[in-house]
Amino acid sequence: MRITNSALVILASFFLLSCNENKRKLTSLVDPFLGTGGHGHVYPGATVPFGMVQLSPDNGDEGWDWCGGYHYSSNTIAGFSHTHLSGTGIGDWCDISVLPLSDTNSIREEKIKIPFSHSKEKAAPGYYQVTLDNGVKAELTSSTRTGYHRYEFPNKEGWLRLDMGFRINWDNPTAGMLEQVDDSTIVGYRFSTGWAKGQKVYFAARTNQPIHGIQFISDSIRTNRRAEGPQVKALVHFTNSSLVEMRVSLSSVSTDKALQELQNETGRSFETVQNKADELWEAELQKIDVIHEEEYRDTLFYTALYRTCLAPVIHSDRNQQYQTHDNQIKTFKTGQDKYTIFSQWDVFRALSPLFTITQTKRLPDMINSMLQLYEDNGLLPVWDISTWEANTMTGYHSIPIIADAMLKGIQGFDYNKAFEAMKKSANQQQRGTQEYIQYGYVPQDKHGWSVTMTLEYAYDDWCIAQVAKLLGKENDYAIFIKRASGYQYLFDNASGFFRGKNSNGQFIEPFDPLHSEHGFEGQYIEGTAWQHSFFVPHDLEGFAKLHGGREKLVAKLDDLFNAPSELRGENVSADVTGLIGQYAHGNEPSHHIIYMYTALGHPEKAAHWLRVVADSMYKTGPNGLIGNDDCGQMSAWYIWTSLGMYPMNPASGEYIFGFPLIRSAKITLPNGKILAIEVKKTNSKNTHIGKVNLNGETLPIHGIRHEQLLQGGKLEIELTGS
Repeated sequence: MRITNSALVILASFFLLSCNENKRKLTSLVDPFLGTGGHGHVYPGATVPFGMVQLSPDNGDEGWDWCGGYHYSSNTIAGFSHTHLSGTGIGDWCDISVLPLSDTNSIREEKIKIPFSHSKEKAAPGYYQVTLDNGVKAELTSSTRTGYHRYEFPNKEGWLRLDMGFRINWDNPTAGMLEQVDDSTIVGYRFSTGWAKGQKVYFAARTNQPIHGIQFISDSIRTNRRAEGPQVKALVHFTNSSLVEMRVSLSSVSTDKALQELQNETGRSFETVQNKADELWEAELQKIDVIHEEEYRDTLFYTALYRTCLAPVIHSDRNQQYQTHDNQIKTFKTGQDKYTIFSQWDVFRALSPLFTITQTKRLPDMINSMLQLYEDNGLLPVWDISTWEANTMTGYHSIPIIADAMLKGIQGFDYNKAFEAMKKSANQQQRGTQEYIQYGYVPQDKHGWSVTMTLEYAYDDWCIAQVAKLLGKENDYAIFIKRASGYQYLFDNASGFFRGKNSNGQFIEPFDPLHSEHGFEGQYIEGTAWQHSFFVPHDLEGFAKLHGGREKLVAKLDDLFNAPSELRGENVSADVTGLIGQYAHGNEPSHHIIYMYTALGHPEKAAHWLRVVADSMYKTGPNGLIGNDDCGQMSAWYIWTSLGMYPMNPASGEYIFGFPLIRSAKITLPNGKILAIEVKKTNSKNTHIGKVNLNGETLPIHGIRHEQLLQGGKLEIELTGS
């Protein structure tokens, strides 16, 4: 039978259509409510990957578990605001709040809280919907810099309350303004201080219905069309339609820039924006296509992958302008988008190494943003929020993030400038750094959290040494590789722990390895000696030698998991959660520890504890996270672990094998190649990895290097129970 060209075209089209129909819709597997209960501190609202806008509900309740504005335990909504932090341990933002009302009974109250039921609430990547008990149906979606609202009122009359004085927890408004520009446009700003000092958010909003009237509620200057003051609010009245849509564009620079962004969004319908947001999220999720034997793990994996794309977030306007905390308007000249929300103590461990595979197009802009903060503030960021250096947590962990990218050959930023910034941060005149240089360790009588700081500075200095070697700077290499061994000063042979010393060289007594002091007077930040005494990822052999050999260190790891799950002290950190013995998976210092088993020659022990953690501490539903997601670090751990490996030393370019949770995976690599991972089972037990092949070549059951992954092809992981 002869097949014509037309027939071939029809057959090809049918084949492609069939393939597309069979392809899974990965956004449907994401649950934005996962982790919104417990201590996850995540938000369920609408955003696009790394977008400036995070349009999400705020309950109006306060406390540690409302760091993201929303907690599943609440049954009220006090507004939908446009900026949110994902999984942090301190709260801020929740700027530019909008609340739909069906009456004006409570308009002058500082905070109006409308009841709702979770049964009338749903969310997906880039979309959120709820019907409030006042009868208003609210829908939200987002583009990069604009939030889209759609409100269906129970009658042909409704109100939107715009609140520049809205506050959650630590954030307090310092100035606000609202102004009606025409019959459908309002502009304004909110300045605040909290975790971030000198924060400024400008907006421009436009409705699809004419404004029937506007009533300002202010504690300061007021005219018919404009009001100013820290608590300024406006009640915007609509009539003759039960459906009101509104676009709200943000800027860090001015209301004029927000208006320009609003103009750029002209002509886009709510559905168009929602579909585009879904398309952007689908593209992110398709970068790692995994198959699990248990379907619930699909939700865990893709929700985790979704959460790895929520921070950092874009801070500059479309024209690369941004405003600093000290009122300087600048232009970001080394990239397209300048980012903020750099939670470096958390994300350097697993999220940033993941970005060297999943976000290589954005990563140069992220690193250039860190270098811009170096120019603006004098040092690389420790914890950047809206250009304010919060100096939260220990270490100078922008260094391993940048070093990892340099050592992997990521281009698009100035290597010499990066190295200059690293050295400047490592020799800063604060945070115990000078004492660390003077003594070789941080003395506790000179600076709190001395043990954690010493261990982390030693690691960061090792990273600087590797970059110095890369750049051929031999003198710098010698200086920083010596500093990298400073962890040894604090090792106590008698107890097998790293312990605090004073400047006289004596260990501090008494010593209790179960003691956890959250305050500055503690030797360990957010944890005990148990959790922090395993952080020497850059020198495992030297670390093992301190213990008397590899097997002695393995025995100490065994003791970690068998120790009492008890925390002593009057000010124990709420972050230390997910205890198995003294291993605390709910906080970052423990995240690499299990993989040390494989690195020390015991992959069967690593596999056992990885299965325990994955099965008990990652679950579906609102209480699915055991601790703060911390800008995606908790989620990144799950992504790596599911794939059967982890960056135990985040800047080494090596991923240590663990125990895969997937059946198979296809990873789209930055070079366009595909790495296919296949997991094979050899018997009924399948308790640990027995063999690893990469493109037919057997690898040691230890780890795989980044450059090997980039070859693509087939990675076969064979499980065994023998």
